[in-house]
Amino acid sequence: MTTDAEEPTLTIDELAARTGVTVRTVRFYSTKGLLPPPVIGPRRVGHYGPEHLARLVLIEELQHQGMTLAAIERYLRQLPPDLTARDLAVHRAVVSSWAPDSAETLSREELGRRAGRDLTEEDLDRLAAMNVVTRAGDAYRVDLGLLRLGVELLDVPLSQEAILAARNVLLEHSRAAAHELSQVLRGEVSERDAEDVRSLSAHMQPLVVQALLTTFQRSLKQELRVWLEESRADGAS
Repeated sequence: MTTDAEEPTLTIDELAARTGVTVRTVRFYSTKGLLPPPVIGPRRVGHYGPEHLARLVLIEELQHQGMTLAAIERYLRQLPPDLTARDLAVHRAVVSSWAPDSAETLSREELGRRAGRDLTEEDLDRLAAMNVVTRAGDAYRVDLGLLRLGVELLDVPLSQEAILAARNVLLEHSRAAAHELSQVLRGEVSERDAEDVRSLSAHMQPLVVQALLTTFQRSLKQELRVWLEESRADGAS
């Protein structure tokens, strides 16, 4: 599996295959400035890395929701410039929560290709426990919005129980936040027609996603800082 620290190794054909888009689409996004240029290697062959892959699937998710290319460009421009591939995967996972069901039925071979690695039976069991994949005979029903993040979690040194507990915590609090936010917005749109409501929702989605991620990342850093300070104090006593 690739990591953020690895050199770009994917050709444009491999990058397109990983995300299920065409090479023409990748080139189109590049000409629009939505994807950074590849690293040019020997024989003038462009190579793409984890950040290109994560950014491409994020672009696809935003377009899947109906955002225009201009809106996607504005959204990407607002993101911090130092985001890693994992950060972008988290963005995509949060963004996909606004979208309708994005599941597809894939063969074992296609699932491994989309995941970017060979998946063992244990890997598939863990992804199934996280509701990322569901076995459907010889095929797999895959939540594409969560696949990349689920694959990343396969290599996190946490027990399956801890990952599922963390997932439940995030689901509980995200639903509570969504409910409270909807109550705030309800008063703003109660006197408007359906078209105004759809327009407001389209503008709010990327803003809310970015606000949620920013506040969560800052809060998590603060919690980790307190945890480390308490651990040092306990070790010194």
